[in-house]
Amino acid sequence: MKIAISSSTGNPDGEFSARFGRCAYFLIVDEGADNWDKVSNAAVNAQGGAGTQVVQHLAGQGVQAVISGRYGPNAYDALAAAGIDAYLANSGTPRQLVDQLQSGSLRLASGPTGQGMHGQGGRGGRGGGGGRGGRAGQGGQAGQGGRR
Repeated sequence: MKIAISSSTGNPDGEFSARFGRCAYFLIVDEGADNWDKVSNAAVNAQGGAGTQVVQHLAGQGVQAVISGRYGPNAYDALAAAGIDAYLANSGTPRQLVDQLQSGSLRLASGPTGQGMHGQGGRGGRGGGGGRGGRAGQGGQAGQGGRR
């Protein structure tokens, strides 16, 4: 089984990254092997949809399982659609996390574990209520919230 672990450093003996779609690297390893491929995350600075882009890339690499700390709703849905198992970790190195996966001590995510970073509401996201202006001529003064 091919496994991808989110990483900040790209080092199998460095601390893993809890951020799935926004980690700096993924370390990909075949279960039972010690050949680690360090893959830069091309979506780390994406305006939106980083998790979905990551899943497409990992699926193209033949990954069958991922280990990270958080999965947003779009990333989780994309992983499920691609048939990639999403495991949860709190801490450890990628090497330790693969050992934990093999021993059965990592929990399989049963749904998204975090909010989406873009387009899922919250201040600053689309539809999150972060705007300030009303429309002039519609019962309010432009730029003052639209209320009198």
